[in-house]
Amino acid sequence: MGHHSAQLAGVFQLGIDFRTEDLALLHRITEGLDLLADVSHADLLLYVRSDDCALVVAQAKPTSVPPLYPESFVGHSLSRESAPTIHRALFAGHMAHGVKGQLIRGAPTMLDTHPIYNSRGDLIAILSVEMNLLEFERRRKKNSIFRETIARLYTEVLTGRVEGADQLARLSEHYATLIIDSSARILYMSSLAEQLYRKLGYTTSLLNRRLSELDTTEHICFKAMERARCLEQRIEEHNFIWLKRAIPLPPIPSRTFIRRLLGKQHRPGSAIILIEDITEEQRKDQALRVKSALIREIHHRVKNNLQTIAALLRMQARRTGSPEVLDMLKQSINRILSIALVHEFLSKEESPEDTNFISIREVTQRILSEVTQGILDPVKSIHISLDGDDFSLPPQQATSCALVINELLQNAVEHGFEVKNEGSIQVTLRAETDHMVIEVADNGQGLPPGFDIERDGSLGLQIVQTLVREDLKGRFALQNTNGVHARVSFPRLTVAEVASSQG
Repeated sequence: MGHHSAQLAGVFQLGIDFRTEDLALLHRITEGLDLLADVSHADLLLYVRSDDCALVVAQAKPTSVPPLYPESFVGHSLSRESAPTIHRALFAGHMAHGVKGQLIRGAPTMLDTHPIYNSRGDLIAILSVEMNLLEFERRRKKNSIFRETIARLYTEVLTGRVEGADQLARLSEHYATLIIDSSARILYMSSLAEQLYRKLGYTTSLLNRRLSELDTTEHICFKAMERARCLEQRIEEHNFIWLKRAIPLPPIPSRTFIRRLLGKQHRPGSAIILIEDITEEQRKDQALRVKSALIREIHHRVKNNLQTIAALLRMQARRTGSPEVLDMLKQSINRILSIALVHEFLSKEESPEDTNFISIREVTQRILSEVTQGILDPVKSIHISLDGDDFSLPPQQATSCALVINELLQNAVEHGFEVKNEGSIQVTLRAETDHMVIEVADNGQGLPPGFDIERDGSLGLQIVQTLVREDLKGRFALQNTNGVHARVSFPRLTVAEVASSQG
């Protein structure tokens, strides 16, 4: 069931009384509203009676043209005074057709109302169709077969007889239209359709030709007509890639209330074929996927190279007899592994858009594990924990944050618990409105009296200061609070700033 049906169900939970079969009909109708909005280039609003008001229970906005109403009106009630035309149609059955009395976004608008009848012929709802007057005039001048077929599609949707419309992809601005009869003979081709088939070598008119006579892939059209269900398929035609949608229009039953909707007799059966040339889009997507795969491979190799360097430094550390050199080598190894960790995350992302951001919580959790296994003295009882929000950052910021967190953890372990044998270190991540905050707090021995970070700070703290100030454009502070509390805050980058930093 499509998203319109979900809206419908939510509104009817408010207590509006409908027969089960009538409610089922309205659900089926809403599944076809997106398709109707796209092919008719109109905004659609479905109204039902709610006491003395007209209640909007579903809405469809076209994607083939800019919508008149970008905002949602689902759940809104209109009084008789505020919407007399809608009320006359819904409560008295007097359908409207003409220019609205008010301008929409500075332009005149056409309003059509369509009745919705149940199986007993009772009016249970109306569909309001609104489109820009210029668009209406453009449509009015189109081929009569096209206009009659679109009217027929309205009839089929409003009687709940169009299956699978909610499974179709939305239409873009550039789509081609074919209309065929029950024997798949082409009755109508839009100018865009003629251009598409001309690219395949059909330079003369295809009107009155059968699809079976063409050297093209038309299986989806026959399948849709056979199953009486809307279908779509991505098709390769020569060197082109088309997205083809088939909307079958079944024969019209003889019920009088449906005939009243039609107003005239139509052909026994036909179909609308909607085609979009997505060749360029697909090629760009393919190029992006190839580029993304190459980038992931580069990150993978960088990660491996950094891990190789770390392994070489471990070998060097095992050979040294100097405790000071050993300590420096261990710190360097952890810094290298923190950077390698970010490249590891980047090498595993699958979709191109995801490669721009990395979960800092996941990176921090891995750093905590590395520190716990690498530099914690197993004789001491020191517990390291992670708390707070999960937020994602672009690679450059993520790399800086990984180094900052690594340095602050190493500083807490080495200096906070130099003489203490037990305690805890708490890492907290917090995403605020326009800032990100990283806090590392320990209950160790605290800072020595008169401590000045510029004068007394270790290499690790100097690295943190530089990264926060130069790379993250943020602030870094240390203070004694039953131990040491380190706080890093930096601004959240906008989308434009992220794009600029990656350009």
